[in-house]
Formats: sequence, structure tokens, C-alpha cells
Amino acid sequence: MAEEVTNEVDEGAKKKAEEVTNEVDEGAKKFDVKNLGMGAWIGIAVAALIIGVLIGKFALGGGAGAALNKTTLTEQELDTVVANYSDNGAAKNITARQVIEMTSSLESSKDESGNYTVPSADNILYAVRNTIAIGEAEKRGINPSDEDLLNYAEKTLGQTPDFESIATSNNIDVNTVKKLLTDSYRISELQKQVGGEMSVTEPEMPKEPEYKTTKDDGSALSDDEIKKNQEEAYNKTSADYAKYIINLAGDEWDAQGNKWKSEDGPYAQALASYDVKNDSANYLAAYAAYQTAYSKYSEAQSEYMKTVTDYLGNLYGNSSINILTLKQ
Repeated sequence: MAEEVTNEVDEGAKKKAEEVTNEVDEGAKKFDVKNLGMGAWIGIAVAALIIGVLIGKFALGGGAGAALNKTTLTEQELDTVVANYSDNGAAKNITARQVIEMTSSLESSKDESGNYTVPSADNILYAVRNTIAIGEAEKRGINPSDEDLLNYAEKTLGQTPDFESIATSNNIDVNTVKKLLTDSYRISELQKQVGGEMSVTEPEMPKEPEYKTTKDDGSALSDDEIKKNQEEAYNKTSADYAKYIINLAGDEWDAQGNKWKSEDGPYAQALASYDVKNDSANYLAAYAAYQTAYSKYSEAQSEYMKTVTDYLGNLYGNSSINILTLKQ
């Protein structure tokens, strides 16, 4: 029973998370994270989150230039223009090198012959969207200091707060590190300026209780014995789980009355079948509270992302792109 209930809340939380993040994360899924350089990792972790898949906001075609009629580029050809685009009426170009560095890494993109695959149309669109967003951030005066970048690197990448160390660990030069961090920082701050601060933070999951899966001599327990131990652990009450629930519920909990203030609140309804006290609750109740908190977070995140993507959609609506890599 405990396992069934836990699986149910777990699946519910996962489903909600997938619904909220599916659209905005689709662009990131196109890339193989295992082979990404630092620049691509930053771009996917930040830029893809806010930009999503707004390809439809672009007007395709309308630019000058002939198709490249090739599938690979030599190292000397990396600065070949692969697309022309307009940004608020200003004509601009983007090169194969720029696209590759935003969507992968030069090293991972090189084939056995030392050549590079011509960037796909999807990757070009992704890179152009990032470039336009970065340009908008610059117009808004988002210009981070070295200290800002190092703090951002430590928070986002978990990297040692030192440009040289980051460069060495990622096998790139310091100037490239600074540019990648600056671009990512600008997009992150643009997101905050447009969407504001999130009103709800992502909740941490309650710690799952431990239970025995082997005998004292190390031999395996039967499935029934493991299930029994799990049920006992999940149903065992503790003050820690009570504190976890009450912290999430906030004003819904009446500490003096040692009960819910109202049976109509979202937490009270979600935990109606559980016995919650000031100093006593079990893991299943805590997990149900987590699911409720995550649902609140997902709804807030969805609204937040809609504000950002609507803004960017209008921004991209003033742009057009002519991709040169498509064969005639």
C-alpha cells in the first residue's frame, strides 16, 4: 500500500513537471549533453529555458545569398556565413563557428577527417534566437562585472570562481570563458527583467526513510519482507516530517490548535487522509505535501514562462532569417 501511494504521488509530480517544462525544453533535447562544451551547456541550461521553440515567430526566407551546397566545412571555412537575418530592420549574418559554439562544441563536432558538419537549420535558428536575446539584454544595459560573472559561474556551473581554472577545466581560453559567461548572464538577467522574480520557489523533496532490504548476515530478504519493511518505514511518524509539512503549508496550519485552519485549503485537502500534528507526521504525508507544493510551483513557473516567451515572441516577430545551408 505504501509503495502504491508513493508511486502515485511520484508519478503525479513527474507528470506535472513534464507538462510545464516540455515545450520550453524541447530545443535543449536536440543536443547531446555528454558531448557539449561549456558554452553549449550554459546556452542550454539558461537560454533554451527561456527561448523555447519559437521558430514560428520568424519569417523564413527573404534574405540574399545562395545555398552553400555542401554538408561539411574545413577548419578554414568555419567562419563561413550560414544565415542572414534581420534584427529590428538591421541586416546581420551568423557563421558556422558561432552556431557550433552555441549548440555543441568545436571539438565534439569535428569528424575523423578534421572537418565539421554544416550546422542544421534547427541549430541555426536556435543560435540566432540566442543572439537576438543577448542583443536585447545589451540594449537594456545588462553588462556584468568580472565579479558578477564569477559568482554566476559558481552558482550555475559549480565551477571554481576563477576564470583561469574554468578555462583550463573546459579546455578553452579565458576570453572565450568570459564571453560565454557574459552571454549566459545577460540572457538570465533579461529573463528576470521581463518575467520578474518567481513568486514560488521549487520545493525540496522530503527525505525518504531507510528500510532494510537484506538480513543481518547480508543475504537478501524476500520481496514480501522488503515491502513490509518499506511500509513500516513510510508509516513511521517523526517530528521532522511534521516540520517539513508545516513549513510548506505556511498559513494554512494552526499551530495553537494543532490542526488545519480550514479543511478547504490545498494542503488540508491533499493531506485529509493523513494524521498530521505539530510534532508528528509520516513520509507519505510529507510526500503528498511535496506534490501539492510542486503543483503550486509548476503553475507559477508556467505563468512566469508565458510572460517571458510572449515577450520574446514579440521580439522575434520583428525578425526574419534566410538560411544558406539548405541545398538548392
